[in-house]
Amino acid sequence: QVQLVESGGGLVQAGGSLRLSCAASLLSFSNYVMGWFRQAPGKEREFVAAINWNDDSTVYAHSVKGRFTISRDNARNTVSLRMNSLKPEDTAVYYCNADLMDAASWAVNYPRYWGQGTQVTVSS
Repeated sequence: QVQLVESGGGLVQAGGSLRLSCAASLLSFSNYVMGWFRQAPGKEREFVAAINWNDDSTVYAHSVKGRFTISRDNARNTVSLRMNSLKPEDTAVYYCNADLMDAASWAVNYPRYWGQGTQVTVSS
């Protein structure tokens, strides 16, 4: 059974930083592409970032590129999202995701596996 458990959300002022973590219970974790989506109130879920399994190459949404950094630790079955220079429009529930499709496809396809989500609130 696949389990993705997020942690690290919270309340932060604009310009601040947060680090989200995701612990994955996955058979052959190192073969999965891992990533993050988010959903703001009243909006659809949107792609944030993804990291490939084989070369750690990354893909980011335009809105977070240069501010967010995704990384993974295959030995610990974890994926992290470092978020800097946070803006009020980054406020959302952030979901950890896993799928076998290439990271480049995540912007146009929902991944198969989803965590329960963690709330990030950025105050102005």
